[in-house]
Amino acid sequence: MTRRRKAREIALQFLYQLDLVGDENPAPHAEEFWARHPVDTDGRAFADALVYGTKAHQAEIDRLIARSAEHWDLDRMAVVDRNILRLAIWELLWHGEVPPKVAINEAIEMAKKFGTKESSRFINGVLDRIHKEARSAS
Repeated sequence: MTRRRKAREIALQFLYQLDLVGDENPAPHAEEFWARHPVDTDGRAFADALVYGTKAHQAEIDRLIARSAEHWDLDRMAVVDRNILRLAIWELLWHGEVPPKVAINEAIEMAKKFGTKESSRFINGVLDRIHKEARSAS
């Protein structure tokens, strides 16, 4: 597993935890989270960028998900699927360091590992739609 994939998985776990406790601010939970999930400095920096970036844009990201996930209410989505989408959308639209195909593929791989049998197909469809809309808008 690549270092960045591991960091994405850890970021997903942090986002999942924040979603479950209903907190938008990662800062109060960071020390405890990182004590339980030690990683090297680069991995933590990348995971932190993913978490804090995702949380900073979560309202806009959630609107994109709601608009792109036909017949799916955001609150009724599986928590893991919702957070994989959030993380991947932030990477696609705001991070800019990773090619879109890589961000989408990484999200699909996380969905296969952490989601249900249908998660990867669902996530691929939503991300593909958002990526195409963003590309046509620019």
